[in-house]
Amino acid sequence: NLPTTPWTTNDAGHGPAWANSLFEDNAEFGLGMRLALDHHESAARHLLSELEPRVGTVAAEILGNGQTNEAAIAHQRELVAQLQSWLTDNPGPLSDRLTSLIHHLVKRTVWLIGGDGWAYDIGFGGVDHVLASGRDVNILVLDTEVYSNTGGQTSKATPRAAIAKFSAGGKATPKKDIGMIAMAYSDVYVAHIAMGANMTQTVKAFTEAAAHPGPSLIIAYSPCIAHGIDMSDMMGHQKMAADSGYWPLYRYDPRREAHGDHALHLDSRKPKIPFKDFAMTEARFSMLARTNPVVADELMTLAQQDIDDRWHLYEQMVEIERTARYGILEEDDQ
Repeated sequence: NLPTTPWTTNDAGHGPAWANSLFEDNAEFGLGMRLALDHHESAARHLLSELEPRVGTVAAEILGNGQTNEAAIAHQRELVAQLQSWLTDNPGPLSDRLTSLIHHLVKRTVWLIGGDGWAYDIGFGGVDHVLASGRDVNILVLDTEVYSNTGGQTSKATPRAAIAKFSAGGKATPKKDIGMIAMAYSDVYVAHIAMGANMTQTVKAFTEAAAHPGPSLIIAYSPCIAHGIDMSDMMGHQKMAADSGYWPLYRYDPRREAHGDHALHLDSRKPKIPFKDFAMTEARFSMLARTNPVVADELMTLAQQDIDDRWHLYEQMVEIERTARYGILEEDDQ
């Protein structure tokens, strides 16, 4: 899509601010944006705290507003507008400094957007650093399961049995499960989505990720022309991917555990069609069946096993309580 970038604003003049980094530096670049915003917000809150005795109740409301939803953020904008009027009417060194930082008192979300070649491979070190940072950064991975922009080379997101450049005989190893890696951190929100399979789950995932106070990772199934499919039927194809278990839908929200619920929630049902039925609709799988049917059958069997094993693991994880429940120690245990 580059060098063009979609951009717009609403009636109030608010909208996204875009910046494009180097391919491999996306995570570090975006984390730097988050750190800068947090620093400016901290400075603005410090200045407002100093002015609070003079400003009055508006200052207390601004400082106490957690901005956990859109309504609270909209209210914060109204409060900040009132504060701006007060600063204009009461000039001075502190007022002037706060005026230059006042817009940082309204919550902003930071999204890092990239493909699987970046997130799974070349930029994975940076992605992992963001996930481990504890910062409020959202990562959206548009997973095409191949290096789409550079001609369709194999990535760590390429599934077993698929043909791609550098895997002309079919990829012999399973796909990297970046979602499971992210879940290893106890404070990361993770979602596995496919818009064509479940639109409601997709919207929920984005809403929950944006509201989550720590890092979040959304892995979005992104069918690509390199898959060898009819792109006009992409939505239906995504549903078939979920029905086969090839692309399971889930949301992992660590905040649920505080309310006695399990963090992982499966949003798709148990696979109801064989993986082969789905795979044969894509050239990247069917080509191998035509050129080397023996190897194709072997890899297809292993790919089905990958799907079955992963679903079995997820089913168990849904019932697992990650948070230990501590009771009163018996006298002998103390």
